Amino acid sequence: MNQYIHEATTIQIGSVFPFVASKPLGIDKILIGRDLLGGLFLHDPFELYKAGIITSPNMVLIGQIGRGKSSLVKTYLYREAAFGRQIVVLDPKGEYGALANALGAEPIYLYPGGPYRLNPLDMTSVGSADGQDPDRHNPNKEAHLFKKRLELMIAICSACVQRTLKPIEYTALEYALASSSGRHTTVLLPHIIDELLYPLSDAYTQIGIKQEELVIGARDIALELRRLVYGELAGMFDGITSPALKLNRNIFVLDLSALYASPALGIMMACAAAFIQSIYADSTKKKTLLVVDEAWAVLQNVGVARFLQASWKLARSRGIANIAVLHRISDLETSGENQSVQSKISTGLLSDSETVICYAQPHQEVSLAAKSLGITSEEAALLPNLRKGVGLWKVGSRTYLVEHKLTFREKEIINTDQSLTN
Repeated sequence: MNQYIHEATTIQIGSVFPFVASKPLGIDKILIGRDLLGGLFLHDPFELYKAGIITSPNMVLIGQIGRGKSSLVKTYLYREAAFGRQIVVLDPKGEYGALANALGAEPIYLYPGGPYRLNPLDMTSVGSADGQDPDRHNPNKEAHLFKKRLELMIAICSACVQRTLKPIEYTALEYALASSSGRHTTVLLPHIIDELLYPLSDAYTQIGIKQEELVIGARDIALELRRLVYGELAGMFDGITSPALKLNRNIFVLDLSALYASPALGIMMACAAAFIQSIYADSTKKKTLLVVDEAWAVLQNVGVARFLQASWKLARSRGIANIAVLHRISDLETSGENQSVQSKISTGLLSDSETVICYAQPHQEVSLAAKSLGITSEEAALLPNLRKGVGLWKVGSRTYLVEHKLTFREKEIINTDQSLTN
């Protein structure tokens, strides 16, 4: 019997076996590893956005402990840095020191009474809710800056008292910030607290509120804010930003591990995120990747969750790719009470993150994965059986099964097994 040999390219042979191999994303950076359905897998949020494949550079990374989640995010940042990206990490567990060292920097250790101060109100220029940069055409920058500072203070105060603010608390905070802005060149948290407890301005009389009524109404938020300045959390956010924190660094790791067991961790991360997003996005003009590790700490309070949601929506105008790192998909569902505001905000982050990477998940997460991530039931069924280093990547409307590959140099950077975690 005669045998016939036919030669063809890989593109041509695809017509013989359609729907088996994944369609490449069509960009030339950053190499992640191997597409298990064939070929190499590359991903870069800025290149994908530029190519029109995604409409948002934000990312969510979900994975159980020990399945390679931390290895992926650290090497991803390490490789992005090689292309000139700015790397910023909010590190609540103190695991990114080796990455900082590998890129020629030291982590900034923020703790009560430490050597560094970070003023969360030290905003230089910020985006607006419609995703545009107001500084291009906005004739009244000061009014816009006041609005963004007020939004941040509302988020911080809401986190402090663990509830939505009352109308009189909103009003007191508004007048305290306005008075402080008029009296001080650099507005600090102590100024806000002083104005809440002992108002110097009488502008509130214009809306028919007596001073005593305003002070009593704002007492809860004033006393809770006081913990950040005079209480056990003093010595971090109560002064002018330390000069070392304003340096133009290629990598900025803010180590918050001293506060990891503190209920105030979410407040600290919100303050740090506000500072970083304003200073680094606007002063360096570099494409920036901002990692919020242990993101559950930020999402469990409605005020802070709203603040983070706004940051996610402004990613394009600020040139920032936000990356939230979580353990389980249900972390988004259970960040607040069932159907609560913060739970809806948390799940909404997935809608504003067109790259979702899911490493191994428990069997009880499968149905939620299919619903939340927009993947098929067959794809979701793979999650409990994914081996270490393999993740399901949802990029826009496409899904990939990717095996992350490490170099020998990177293995030194990602070694976090001292605490039996990864």
